[in-house]
Amino acid sequence: MIAEDVGVSVTTVSRVLNPAEEHPERWASPEKVAAILDSAERNGYRRNPHAASLRTARSNVIGVLVPRLQDFVLATIYEGIDEAATEAGISTYVTNSLDNPELQRQRTQQMLDRRVDGLIFGDAHSDDTFLDGLAETGVPFVLTSRRLGEHVSITCDDPAGGRLIADHLLETGRRDVAIVAGLPFASTAQERTQGLVDRFAEAGIEIPAHRIVYNGFDAAAGRAAADQLLARKPYPDAIFATNDFAAIGAMGSLRDKGLQIPEDVALVGYNDTPLAASISIPLTTIRSPMHEMGRRALGTLLRKLAGQDVESQRLQPELIVRASTVG
Repeated sequence: MIAEDVGVSVTTVSRVLNPAEEHPERWASPEKVAAILDSAERNGYRRNPHAASLRTARSNVIGVLVPRLQDFVLATIYEGIDEAATEAGISTYVTNSLDNPELQRQRTQQMLDRRVDGLIFGDAHSDDTFLDGLAETGVPFVLTSRRLGEHVSITCDDPAGGRLIADHLLETGRRDVAIVAGLPFASTAQERTQGLVDRFAEAGIEIPAHRIVYNGFDAAAGRAAADQLLARKPYPDAIFATNDFAAIGAMGSLRDKGLQIPEDVALVGYNDTPLAASISIPLTTIRSPMHEMGRRALGTLLRKLAGQDVESQRLQPELIVRASTVG
């Protein structure tokens, strides 16, 4: 983003913003140096006093940013990261961004000030350019849980997960599906939703816009989204929530309407958290390899730090059928 803004190469941006370069004018004219620094400031980046250590002296510490560590999915992913780090003889430092872009910037800088060797982000926002700019400065990082652009990421194959749910609902005779879609800037919400929508379209069934409500991933957000979806008739014959906890919230809304699960409305979640199997009506869901995502994210970052070529990975989802769709 900075390189495009100023009209120079990414390498030039990295060298100018690297304080190890005492004379950045050797890489660009004084005017270009000033323009790069101005663009960095306007876009929320500042010189990192320890950036050179990312390439010259290892701290053996990896920084991890997640939206909320209390979230079961992110906590499980982090357990995988930390387990793999321990096996590799390094430490991790985890912090929450609360899905707040400004807090994400602040916490990233705090981690860089601690001289972490690299970063793992579990809180990428599709509507924010922060990580694009960070990549231009040469800071090594990978994404997990969520995808963003061409940045290397380790995620579940969420479009495939959405399609698995669509196939199951179609096989059980459901044709009017509503979606509790989660946060609109999260690739998990976007791709799980799109996977189902695309598969239904292939079956000749359009899911209208009023049947899709974006909100949070927790139970309260799921309930609020389901309340909105059930505020008009006819009711859908199935609800897909892109997170198990949102599905549990939707379950409460269905109960308040006097609707039976699955006789009146089938209900599907995503991630297969332990609670999904133990609630009063066990939840059909997608099992995502959360722990393995974390392990692979750490391994991928270490290979990147070693100078190896790395690529994004999409891990395979698995449909787990329970009583919420088949009685």
